Amino acid sequence: MMVTFVSQCEKNALKKTRRVLDAFANRIGDNTWQTVITQDGLDTVKKMLRKTASRSTAVSCHWIRTRARSQFLWVVGNKSKFNLEGVVPVNYTIVNDVKMDETKIMSEVVYANTQKQLLSEHLFAVGTLAALIIEQLFGSNQPGLKQAAFVSGCLHDIGKLDPEYRAWLEKAINKNKKQEIETQEDGLHIDTAKFSFEKHPRHNEISLWLCQFIDLVPVLPNKKLIPYVEHTVYWHHAKPIRKDEYVKINDVHRKLNAIYKEKGMQELVEHTKHLLNEVVEINNNYAHTIVNADFTKSTIKYDEDLTSGFRNTDLPYYKQYVCEESFQPYIKDINLNAKANILRACVISADRQISALSVQDLSNYIATSTLDLLVEKTLQQQSNLTQQIRDCLLGFEQRYPNSERNQAQNATAKELLDVEQVAVLNGPAGCGKTKIALEWAKLSEANKIIWVCPRVQVCEGLYQDLTSNEYLPSGKVEICTGEFKYVNNQGESELTPQGQEFSGDIVLTTIDQVINSITTHTNVTAFTDFLNSHIVFDEFHEYIPMPAFNLLFAELVQAKKLMSSSANTLLVSATPNYSFIESILEIDKQDIKSIPSFNPSHYQINFELFDESQQNETNPLFKTQPKNTIVISNTATLAQQAFIQNQAAENAIVFHGKFKTKDKLAIFNKVYESFKAGGTKEFDVLRSGPIVQAALNITCSHMTSEFTLAENFLQRLGRLDRFGQSQIVNQYTVAVPSVIPESNGKITCNCARFLNGNNSYLSAYAWYVFLQNHISEQSLTINEIYQLYERFYQSSQGLAAVEEDLLAALKESAKVIAAKLHDPIRFIKKQKASDKKKLKKSSLRGDSRFVQMVVMDIETFDNFTITDDYAIDWQESDCDFANCYTESLNLLRNTGIIDYAAKKHHQIDETSPSKGITAKNIGLRKQVLEGAAVEPQHPIYLSYTPSDLLTKLGENEGDESAIYYLKGTKQVIGAMPINKIIQS
Repeated sequence: MMVTFVSQCEKNALKKTRRVLDAFANRIGDNTWQTVITQDGLDTVKKMLRKTASRSTAVSCHWIRTRARSQFLWVVGNKSKFNLEGVVPVNYTIVNDVKMDETKIMSEVVYANTQKQLLSEHLFAVGTLAALIIEQLFGSNQPGLKQAAFVSGCLHDIGKLDPEYRAWLEKAINKNKKQEIETQEDGLHIDTAKFSFEKHPRHNEISLWLCQFIDLVPVLPNKKLIPYVEHTVYWHHAKPIRKDEYVKINDVHRKLNAIYKEKGMQELVEHTKHLLNEVVEINNNYAHTIVNADFTKSTIKYDEDLTSGFRNTDLPYYKQYVCEESFQPYIKDINLNAKANILRACVISADRQISALSVQDLSNYIATSTLDLLVEKTLQQQSNLTQQIRDCLLGFEQRYPNSERNQAQNATAKELLDVEQVAVLNGPAGCGKTKIALEWAKLSEANKIIWVCPRVQVCEGLYQDLTSNEYLPSGKVEICTGEFKYVNNQGESELTPQGQEFSGDIVLTTIDQVINSITTHTNVTAFTDFLNSHIVFDEFHEYIPMPAFNLLFAELVQAKKLMSSSANTLLVSATPNYSFIESILEIDKQDIKSIPSFNPSHYQINFELFDESQQNETNPLFKTQPKNTIVISNTATLAQQAFIQNQAAENAIVFHGKFKTKDKLAIFNKVYESFKAGGTKEFDVLRSGPIVQAALNITCSHMTSEFTLAENFLQRLGRLDRFGQSQIVNQYTVAVPSVIPESNGKITCNCARFLNGNNSYLSAYAWYVFLQNHISEQSLTINEIYQLYERFYQSSQGLAAVEEDLLAALKESAKVIAAKLHDPIRFIKKQKASDKKKLKKSSLRGDSRFVQMVVMDIETFDNFTITDDYAIDWQESDCDFANCYTESLNLLRNTGIIDYAAKKHHQIDETSPSKGITAKNIGLRKQVLEGAAVEPQHPIYLSYTPSDLLTKLGENEGDESAIYYLKGTKQVIGAMPINKIIQS
């Protein structure tokens, strides 16, 4: 690099500094030196000047960047001898009286951050790197997105021209204050105590405001890309919480007008014009032009007529869905959001990587035209996963030589590889879909697989399979969910080190973790990892009735579809819901590859009618079951009640989602070990909610299922004689409330109401009617039953019912997204270590809060004891939180528990957050309790011990809606309302 040294030394310091500078540089004036020098050499000069420095020392150093531009680097000694740009001040004037002219604008040095990266270089580098990431991921498939990424990157920080930001940044630089937050979640923003974003826009908001005065048509191939650019510029940072929330562009405009007036805003736009000219100059000098976007061809001018329309111009919506009456509008919004997700993730990834560079490294990357090397650091994946899978598959060939099953699985994997975009693997339970997915990954030379599951239990089941001796016992298989974070290390499960999540070769995770990358600002860069990896969506049919998840899942799939032949994405399900695939995901039917079942067993489907009000032997869900039976009900409560009813008569285990985390994991392991292939058979009967119906590799000889929709019906059937070992016809009993057959599709019972609440009753009823018309007393094979499933989706009645339910689910999703998917928000308060274990106040799956309950020992519905013990051990919980329990906020409100707690809890707990609030203000008490319960230290009490009730409240009995944590004679039964025990 070429540098210039300027000396303003006095007295003895003159001689000392001249000796040092003469040794390294050529004197070109009385007080000026110039030379070409390396960074190490420059550091040596600075050290030697500091050794000889005194009060009279004052030497500045400038880096000569081009003929017309230099960059101020540092001062040794008296900084007051130079101004903020390192220039020797000659005349002084009042800043407010200076008219910003072109000469002044062009001579100003503007930094992007405390590392003193020039703003022009930072913008160019972020735009170039973002475009290169798009190019690497999408090839030549998305030239428009590549251009939009470059333009977005070049514009994302133009708001840093804001005089307030620059003044703050200059002070931070002079104090030598390094801002670590620059490369973290939310970038660099003014953070002085007196400054408030209530009165001043953030730099990303100013960037968007400036974009309104830039004609983007000349720099984009299509004006339809302009909204994507504006969305990316605005949302590359989260927004702060304000009392006066910004909604329109005019909200930014009026704040700036109050600070700078129209003259200052005109100068800000003019400065933007010259800044972008510098970006164009850097781009023209870059050896390999990545994108040709010439901002000098754009009109950049402050326009008063334009500002008059700002009142009607909304700020970019982060995501917006509205209730529609057909599928097509939803598809349009899905596509728009998918592209916005891609651009935002790539620009933010580029921004964080560029911001992490030193100013010298950034300049060197630009000078040597090697920014493409940073793409390798962002996207490079190295592993021996393909070889491990190859060894695994070879093991199957050796154990089962010339196997028809192996050959069919191999052929299906090759068919999946031939699909141009996103492939769908459709196969009955037990056909080996996991093995096929691995073989597909091997054929496509995967270095990393992100295996996305609908629920934690599916992740756990896959982890058990993939780490078994049959598959990848030494593979780096990682499970990363909200509850569990551990990785397989040579057959041993170890906790994943903090900060190393998603580093496994195969990462088993839930849909929630992946959706966080497109709904929050915290994990946005993880979306580039998602795009760069092989993706398997396992049991994806479960997202279809889930509010919000169906649309957001469709966004993820659409983003991968845009990658075309490099999509490397596989959707896996035995029950793929053809309507959703074709109508919403727009995946062609020919891209669905099927494999038949190799299970030769026969199945008899028996519909058994019953009276819901009876919980005895006349109810197939409650009657005593024979050995090796699984009973699956639609709700956890029903499974619990049936378990209690038969606790003495059966050697049974109950499993559902209403356990403390540790209990749930322990019971899951017992279920798996007992009912897996060649299992211990420790338990004769498994009573469960829908938690075990998909992807769990367990089997039984007898199956009873509650009335449900086709997908659940077949998934549950997949646990019956899963490995085809039965020599007799398997009996699949479907318990149907007796009022349903005559209901003509109307909601007439609890089962129907539950399914209708999940937008699936019409589909379930249509499936029931269809089966009644198409099955006889003869048994069927698995393949014949799945052929009926396909025919159901081809029937007019079946398809109409499914589409009506699907449209209802999408409408519900639009409402949930509007209500709960909040814009990414920046909390000004810095997070403390003790604040890290918190629940989200609003969640797409449903708002939950930490709760506390009393332990109940129960033998029968008539014989139970409410103990004086609470279920949660807070001493243990303070350590790892795995012993905590959460409950739905809707349930707490609907049952009235929160009302009871608001009235009573402050009398029991002296440290209650509601202590001190007047007795009349119950609404405020409820609000305080709900807000505090996002932390485990302030749970909402669902029940109180008898001693607390008696001594502190003077009451003998708790609330009629209280919930207790039940312990049976053989195992923990989980959380259950008292009214479900007494009425049974």
